[in-house]
Parts: sequence; structure tokens; C-alpha cells
Amino acid sequence: MQVFRNRRRAGLGCSPQQQKSAIAALDRGKEKGEASPTRRRAIRVVAAAAGLPLAIAAVRAAAPSGQLFRWQGEVLGALSELTLWHTDAALAQRAILQVREEIARYERIFSLYRSDSEISRLNAAGRLDKPSPELRALVEESRRFSILSNGAFDISVQPLWRLYEAHFWSHTDIQPDIEARARDIARDRVDFRRIDIGDAHIAFERPGMGITLNSLAQGFITDSIADLLRHEGFESAVVDLGEFHAIGRHPDGHPWRIGIRSGRAAGGIARTIELADMALAVSGGYGTTFEPSGRFHHIFDPHTGGCANSLVDAAVIGPRAAAANGLSTAICVAGEARAAALLAAFPGTRAILTRLDGTAVAIPAGVATAA
Repeated sequence: MQVFRNRRRAGLGCSPQQQKSAIAALDRGKEKGEASPTRRRAIRVVAAAAGLPLAIAAVRAAAPSGQLFRWQGEVLGALSELTLWHTDAALAQRAILQVREEIARYERIFSLYRSDSEISRLNAAGRLDKPSPELRALVEESRRFSILSNGAFDISVQPLWRLYEAHFWSHTDIQPDIEARARDIARDRVDFRRIDIGDAHIAFERPGMGITLNSLAQGFITDSIADLLRHEGFESAVVDLGEFHAIGRHPDGHPWRIGIRSGRAAGGIARTIELADMALAVSGGYGTTFEPSGRFHHIFDPHTGGCANSLVDAAVIGPRAAAANGLSTAICVAGEARAAALLAAFPGTRAILTRLDGTAVAIPAGVATAA
């Protein structure tokens, strides 16, 4: 369910208009005074109308004494939500304040919307001295995904985002042949091997390069906040900060239910996934399209500079949202044939892929074997 936002999923580019990738969390309470629905929230309302979540009244009747607490905001440009169940209202409110402070800290590192963030300063200057441990760790982790996927995953695709945005949206640099120009950009400026990770710096080896960590950072932040909440004693919660991480089960004892939007039917729900102490990430080109046909979108093939169109979407379920985040992007680009080998590198991780003809294939955890 992305609208122009930054990322998402898979979203290797960024713009203040990109919303979340095609997923809507269900089973959430509605607080008094909530603002009018956004596009992202509207999709959740559609899911509720389809009868997917439990009614909040039924939840309260079946669950132990407690209350749902929710925070909504934005994380790296993605509409985000936190849902907590607890019997102590003061504890829940303190936890939400802690979460907001941590999110603000991560924004100062990873946000492409802030000119003063670490990643923005790196992209502007081509070099960043004394990067934070978090930035360094994710850039290093991105290299692992790039190597595993034979370059299908590559954080250095940011120049392609700039190209497509200038051609299709802002019209500041319209190309006579956008595909040919994308091939040139991919050849000259996209290559994870040209990112120098030194002892006390990160730098680009070619001019005009840039990175986006949206395909990892949202999952990383989601995991970090879930870990914080567990440490504070929460046993039932859903962290939706670009990717999903479910803590425990729904207060009624059932797994949390997540609705995945259909990439073909506007407002439709393709399937639901039940999560308990697991994470979910979904990547699909329909999340952010540059033009009406959907052929050009935010999931780029680093080798060709074009857009990856071999799958409608890839949903990855596993213990950690960061890994699911990176894998869903890599699989969308690398394709179904490489999915099993990629999943094999992350124990306990499975995937559901939607093909172009609308059929789906499930790759269970433990079945995938390395190529």
C-alpha cells in the first residue's frame, strides 16, 4: 500500500510521496480523536470491511484485562504504527515516548528527507568521516545481501531513483530515451563494490554515486523497537515501522493477522498472514510507480538500470524484519529461481511469491537449499 513515500519496500529510492509497501496490519484498535484516514489507513479499513480482523469489542471480551495503545507517525518517510497491549497505561505511554526518541535518533542517521542526516551528508559529499555504528553496520550488512544475490540487491541504486524522479515526476531532466540513460547510470554509478568502508569513514569511489538504505533500515529500526519493547516487558504488540514485527500473540491468544494488499486489484487483499514472534516484509513494484502503466517503478535492477518486473511481489516471513526487508527486495530483483537459495542463508525464513499471472508460490522455511 505505498503511495509516494520513501522506500519501501524494497523501495530503493525515496521521495516524500512514497507510502508503505503493500501491507496493512489488521486487528488494531481505534483511538479517540484519530485523524481522518490516510491512503494507508484506508486500505486497513478496506481489510476490516472484508471481515479479516476481529472486532475490538470481541477482543476486549476474549482478552485478559488490559488495553490497546497505539502511536502513529512516519519513519523514513513511511506511514508507521505501533500497537501495544498492556494493563499498565503509564508504562505503555512511557514506552511510546522511548520509541519516539529512538525513531528520532535513527532518522538522524538514515533519513533521506533530512539534509543533515548521516546518509544525506554522505550522498552529498561522497564521503562521511566517523559514521555512526548503526550506519556502518547496515552498509556492511548490505554488502552481504549484494554478494548473496550476485548484485541483485544493491544500495547504490540511488542515482537511478534520481534519474526516474527527474524524468517522470519533477520533469527537471526529461530523457529522450529513459531506458538507455538508465543503463548508462547503472554502468557508471551503481556498484556496491565501489563503496569504501574504512576504519573511520564511508566513501564512494566514483563521482555521482549515492546510497539508500530503505531496503534494510526500515526493517532494522522495526527490529530495534521490538527489542526495546520486549526489554520493557511487553508480551503482545505489533511494530509496523516500514516492516512488521509481531511480539507474541494477539491479546485473544490468536496470532496477529496481517493483510497483504493485492498488486492487481485496487484496495483488495490478496492474502492474510498470521504472525507470532515473527516479522514480515513485502516488496512489490506496484508500491510506488512512476507512471500509470506501472512498468516503471521503485524496485530497480542494478545490472540494467531498469525496473524489476519478473514478480508482482515477494512476501518474506522470518525472525527478523531487517533480513526479511533485504530478502524481499533481493528476491523481487533476482526472481523466483533464486529465491530458495537466498532464503537458505537465513534459517527460519520463508516466502510467498506472487507471479505475473496472479498465481502464488510458497517457499517454506527449511526446504530451501543453497545453490
